[in-house]
Amino acid sequence: MAREKIGETEVVNVKKQRKKTKKEHKTRTVHSNILYDRTKGEDNPNRHYSDNEIKTTKYTLLSFLPKNLFEQFHRFANVYFVFIALLNFVPVCNAFQPQLALAPVVFILSVTAIKDLWEDYRRHRSDKEINHMDCLVYSRYSKHQYMERFWKEARVGDFIRLRCNEILPADVLLLSSSDPDRLVHIETATLDGETNLKQRRVVCSFLDLDCDFDPSKYNSVIECEKPNNDLARFRGYITHRSGRRDGLYKDNLLLRGCTIRNTEECVGIVIYAGHETKAMLNNNGPRYKRSKLEKQMNVDVGWCVIILLVMCLFSAIGHGLWMYQYGDKRPVFDVLSPEGAELSPVLSAIYLFLTMIIVFQVLIPVSLFVSIEIVKICQVYFIHQDQDLYDEETDSHLQCRALNITEDLGQMQYIFSDKTGTLTENKMVFRRCTVAGVEYSHDANARRLAMYQDLVDSEEEDCTSHSGTLPRRDSVTSNQSAAKVVLRSQSTKSHRRTGSRAEAKRASILSKHTAFSSPMEKDITPDPQLLEKVNHCSSQMTFKRFHSQSLSQLPSDLTDIIDFFIALTICNTVVVSSPNQPRQKVRMRFGLKSPVKTIEDFIKRFTSSRLTSNSNSSSSSSLNRSSHRDCSSVLSSPSAESTLTKLDEEHHLGGPVGLEHAFSPVPPHTTEGEPGALEEGELRYEAESPDEAALVYAARAYKCSLVGRLPDQVTVELPDLGKLSFELLHTLGFDSTRKRMSVVVRHPLTDQITVYTKGADSVIMDLITLPSTDDSKGKRQRKILYKTQNYLNLYAADGLRTLCIAKKVMTKEEYAVWLRHHLEAETAIQGREELLFQSALRLEINLHLLGATGVEDRLQDGVPETIASLRKAGLQIWVLTGDKQETAINIAYACKLLEPDDEIITLNADSQEAMAVLLDESLHYIQAKFLSSDPSRSFQKDYAPAYSFPPPPPPSPSSSQTQSFLVHRLGLVIDGRTLAYALDSSLDEKFLAVARSCRSVLCCRSTPLQKSMVVKLVRNKLKVMTLAIGDGANDVSMIQVADVGVGISGQEGMQAVMASDFALPRFRNLQKLLLVHGHWCYSRLANMILYFFYKNAMFVALIFWYQFYCGFSGSAMIDQWYLIFFNLMFSAFPQLITGTLDKDVSSETLQELPQLYMNGQNSEEYKPYMFWMTMIDAFYQSLVCFFIPYCAYADSDVDLLTWGTPITTLALFTILIHLGLETKTWTWMNWVSITFSVGLFFTVALCYNASCPTCYSPSNPYWTMQRLLGEPLFYLLCVITPVAALLPRLVRGRLRCLVCLCVCQIKCYLSRAKYNRCSRPHSEMLNTTGVVDLTVKC
Repeated sequence: MAREKIGETEVVNVKKQRKKTKKEHKTRTVHSNILYDRTKGEDNPNRHYSDNEIKTTKYTLLSFLPKNLFEQFHRFANVYFVFIALLNFVPVCNAFQPQLALAPVVFILSVTAIKDLWEDYRRHRSDKEINHMDCLVYSRYSKHQYMERFWKEARVGDFIRLRCNEILPADVLLLSSSDPDRLVHIETATLDGETNLKQRRVVCSFLDLDCDFDPSKYNSVIECEKPNNDLARFRGYITHRSGRRDGLYKDNLLLRGCTIRNTEECVGIVIYAGHETKAMLNNNGPRYKRSKLEKQMNVDVGWCVIILLVMCLFSAIGHGLWMYQYGDKRPVFDVLSPEGAELSPVLSAIYLFLTMIIVFQVLIPVSLFVSIEIVKICQVYFIHQDQDLYDEETDSHLQCRALNITEDLGQMQYIFSDKTGTLTENKMVFRRCTVAGVEYSHDANARRLAMYQDLVDSEEEDCTSHSGTLPRRDSVTSNQSAAKVVLRSQSTKSHRRTGSRAEAKRASILSKHTAFSSPMEKDITPDPQLLEKVNHCSSQMTFKRFHSQSLSQLPSDLTDIIDFFIALTICNTVVVSSPNQPRQKVRMRFGLKSPVKTIEDFIKRFTSSRLTSNSNSSSSSSLNRSSHRDCSSVLSSPSAESTLTKLDEEHHLGGPVGLEHAFSPVPPHTTEGEPGALEEGELRYEAESPDEAALVYAARAYKCSLVGRLPDQVTVELPDLGKLSFELLHTLGFDSTRKRMSVVVRHPLTDQITVYTKGADSVIMDLITLPSTDDSKGKRQRKILYKTQNYLNLYAADGLRTLCIAKKVMTKEEYAVWLRHHLEAETAIQGREELLFQSALRLEINLHLLGATGVEDRLQDGVPETIASLRKAGLQIWVLTGDKQETAINIAYACKLLEPDDEIITLNADSQEAMAVLLDESLHYIQAKFLSSDPSRSFQKDYAPAYSFPPPPPPSPSSSQTQSFLVHRLGLVIDGRTLAYALDSSLDEKFLAVARSCRSVLCCRSTPLQKSMVVKLVRNKLKVMTLAIGDGANDVSMIQVADVGVGISGQEGMQAVMASDFALPRFRNLQKLLLVHGHWCYSRLANMILYFFYKNAMFVALIFWYQFYCGFSGSAMIDQWYLIFFNLMFSAFPQLITGTLDKDVSSETLQELPQLYMNGQNSEEYKPYMFWMTMIDAFYQSLVCFFIPYCAYADSDVDLLTWGTPITTLALFTILIHLGLETKTWTWMNWVSITFSVGLFFTVALCYNASCPTCYSPSNPYWTMQRLLGEPLFYLLCVITPVAALLPRLVRGRLRCLVCLCVCQIKCYLSRAKYNRCSRPHSEMLNTTGVVDLTVKC
């Protein structure tokens, strides 16, 4: 009864709220649907929210026809042709049979409609399958409480029970879990491609339920943000009947499409359903972009419209003048008005203008747009079939997510690339470290990695498999100097990817789909000196434990070593998987013996250790909060109060917390096997990034193993000490602004609040606080800082990724003060991210430096060769990375982005004014050294351009910035802080002037936003074609801004792939994608578009010439069937085959001579003047095809159609032969298509002429073709006319190949060399300047 009263009260409140004026709220309020089971549906406050039915279809049976036509009429060309077809229904203007004139446009619209209908039907089937999946929804009236329902029947406010391996049907707030730790692990591969497990936890107020969660007793209200597509954010709070309010975070939300793992069952309430879920809001499908070629084509279509109007106007004026000369004596064949009255010459000219628009409509290519779509789909298909773009290791193919910009791949000018995971493997291998100012070189580990490299080299020389042990490498001196600077030439090989395909497959099987766990990454050989110190430190700590001595008596260098490895082990988000079941998390608690059952017992036992032991206000405030179990986290950690309270009630205690109770009851020497040993039953680590995995595996090599991770506890096993449980109070996750992460723990050995921080050295070093005194301790700290910085520089010079490790010990009072502000930030709805960011900054100060690590990220196969090839192709390559400057420079040398003889301009400034001075000095230096020299000096000596052929100016020379710019052997290096100044509107032009003078640009420490700003700046200011390539979420904005975005299917998920236009398995695939497929796609489409314009103009001009002989009356000597179907049927197929299959140069030649790619960069195949040359050629050929038959049949008694049919036939032959001359690669499909077109024309003509004796009186097409085929004159015309029409084009093409020094000449030579079977390699055709030597004889 009480429950029903509560429900009635809720309904009354809702009715009162409905009477108020509706306002748009920034938040969403979710109630339980159980409260409204017995009320009308309109009383449910959740009724306005979207249901869970997914509908991705665009049409219904009733809406398909009007909606599809409406969408197709968004294309102006379709509207134009429908208008022309309808104009034929006006008697005074019609030129053809109205029904016949509709045929082409109906055909085009029908083909598109059928394609759209089929795609929509496939979406409908997919939607139906998803919507009818089963899920368990709570029902008060069900016998089993949870009843099966379809996904589409779930609603916001429903309680859903989920079981292991089930897929989430909606976005669900987690309220209960069968897991003892109230955790649920999910797999988010369908959302972001990441295969590692992620933890989600029950809402704080539901953590400590003594029984199973009962939805009927739920009476809370959820207030959260509106639906959005941010997968990494969820903000809100839950208000209980008592008035208590708990914060909600992304770790409480289970997203639609994820898979439940490791949990028998869990229960949650639906927050977002259907199209309001984050997964659906992120499902945007393929992107639509307009290619550069399409934009130019649209301009030329506009010129075609102008030419059409000029021709119609000329004809109308001619007809008006022709009618005017008759005066009052009208000709007998004059067309009367609908009322039967005579028309004035002016009115006749107006009507004739409309008639000529109908007659000349073919000038606008009706089938061009459809043909381009067909050709692009075919091109994408053949690109997908290219086995060179398939990666066997990752079993991934190229993906094309934007079908309409394939030709842009052949016109790229700037490439912006990420480094980590794009140029490198993103397989982090621990190489070196420095602890407390002492460097440990790990030479044995370097030898291990060298053996992997030997394996690769041996596999390259001998394809047979090796069944024995790894080949031994010559001994390497183990006492190498730590300060030795690695030479550029030597560092290159060290960054090559190690391992092999066989090794990768073995690693994949061994890891059982665990990311970042290949043997190369896991098998770390410890440094003997450091291992000895770790063991000595552990033994000392064990000794002091048994003698109840304080750990503060240990030497500081030893405590720094153990803290260093503790930080490596726990300062991460790695999830531990159990042996033999890598997807099952390890669950264990250590060191606590008996549960705390009452709050009095809790206060009594933790008086000596709790923050609330003091009587100050901040401490008592903290204690009061602890009773409410508020949650506190930046990413995924519980609050200090929640953690401690949970420990009280769930953990086991044996009295006051002391050193003797902080250790595992298992004897230290009874551990089964060494953590560093590779055993079948070893623990596996689910890491979100390869850096984390590498450091955890490094710590395990020193017997400091991560054993288990819970929301409130991290368990670590240390040598001699056994298993220790660190109470996890907070996790301040990594972000690109802070560039660090921290964990706040209670140290089990010292009972102190300790902060462990790891991050980029550029930020950690600024947070280190040195003692102000000049005693021995202060001098030691300064010495450690100085030495560590030197070692960091050496690591960076060797191309290693560096991280600094630091710690901080907080007093209880300091922690209480920080905690109070942090809790306020967490409970805020507005501006929570900024408040949490400021809270993290307050915590991460006054740090103590422990050491630094050097991790190697090896180059992918073929990266140096790919970059060298792309550079020869005239592409400017910029690398935008978050790595430190020295590391990025060394990797740039290793991948040949920078070369030893390049001069490096480094821009590092502390202010905008300093940056302005640097830019001015750089410009002055460039001008003084390169531009002010004697013009007679050798071009190759002074300028050494990156281009083999200097590119001509872009099409718009009016802008000073778009003119041809010389690229020198300079490299530009700029860091993130300086880049922020350079991107300011007052300095961006100077920055671009310096950057475009350099052939390589390296932006270090750049944020995701800066990456996108750099791409946008270059694209908009320089008016160039840009391509961005990356593999991670931090590259998404850059990929979306560029003209073409390419994602790498890497180890950091699929965010970059989902945001891209094209997805590649490896960076090396970019070479063939651009230089081969990009070149082919651009060349094919450019020539096909020009051919379309030529073909249509040539055919229309035939009718235009006839107007001079018919008084500009709009008559045509060509049968209207031929006029309508000439472009649609008789000449359509060959150009589709050529546009899909033609290859002007072979794949091998394009890769051996990357300079040919400049053909597309400079738009050599489709320049503005080429359109006009094509139109002139078309009009000339039409003159030949018109007047040769005219002269041949002059003074004869043939009728109009007997003269017009040969003209149509000759035009078809000329057009097809023209296409044959433009075709570079002939296949059997080319021959079949041309034969089919000719055969189809004669078949239709013969059948039509035989079956239509009196179709269109007074014209009589009967038996016309049959008579022509019996006349020798017809065959003579078929030979003479095409030759005369195409002879100038043949002569012009030959002269162009013999005289002009251009890419065309190279193609002519290569084609000739191909047919002459020239044995000389293509690479030898280049002379010393990089220009193709055409004097070479085969």
